[in-house]
Amino acid sequence: MFRSFDELEKHILDRSITRRIALCCANDEPALSALVAARRKGLVECILIGDEPEVRKLLATMNEDASYYTIIHEPDEMMAAQKAVMHTKAGEADIPMKGLMQTSSYMSAILNKETGLLRKGKILSECTAFEYPEQDRIMFVTDCAINIMPTRDDKIEIIKNAAELANKFGIKDVKVAAISALERVNPKIPSTIEADELAKLDWPDGIVVEGPFALDNAISLEAAKHKGISSTVAGRADVLAMPDLCSANVMHKSLHFFAHLKTASTLCGTDYPVILTSRTDSFESKYYSILIAILQSH
Repeated sequence: MFRSFDELEKHILDRSITRRIALCCANDEPALSALVAARRKGLVECILIGDEPEVRKLLATMNEDASYYTIIHEPDEMMAAQKAVMHTKAGEADIPMKGLMQTSSYMSAILNKETGLLRKGKILSECTAFEYPEQDRIMFVTDCAINIMPTRDDKIEIIKNAAELANKFGIKDVKVAAISALERVNPKIPSTIEADELAKLDWPDGIVVEGPFALDNAISLEAAKHKGISSTVAGRADVLAMPDLCSANVMHKSLHFFAHLKTASTLCGTDYPVILTSRTDSFESKYYSILIAILQSH
């Protein structure tokens, strides 16, 4: 089981795993620098799609030889996203990656019914992985970017997606906390009702879902004991299943900007790994997202 992104990186390097990434709107310093760092370590080969003069200028500022890259001039972000997906489906790349562009443009290419990457019968969802040093492990939050107000049925698939990712990290029995504002059902708070419903469902082997949980007793054994909560998941959650995109997105950004924890983001439910990061994510977050996508592809 990987307890840190450093352990994940070592796992990939030790096995000499290399993947080809197609970065669309590659004239993006944080995304491109993360990709350059990964290339220098032998983790990736790269197709760079975007404003070619700007891309070459950025590579030069990084003292990076442009001959290592396939560069495709495509300044239009919609077309750049489509080309990244096209190269992936054609087997010329393994993983598309979002650069300096609107998420809507990127998602339009990913979700295209004819040419996109959504796996048949699956729902697309985002999952954020983060290091939790206090407990020496990696945890997951979902869905921070895609599903705005997921229904109960949506949440079932979102949880399954997150559990599949957690399995990739070596977590066999995935403990999922359905999060709300408190740990008991309150008819005035719909998310507590839905969390209770999710907890009562029959889940596949290897997934345990309990709830509702407030955030404190989902991640802290001490908080759970103080409130008299005894369960498999309380204080030990691997996945925090948030009630809606708003709360999940705030959680994602709080981990990064307030807590300064190491985070990475990926999409789940696709035929190929897909790197989706925010334009404000740091170089480190984008680099760790590359590592996760490589893990997903292996």
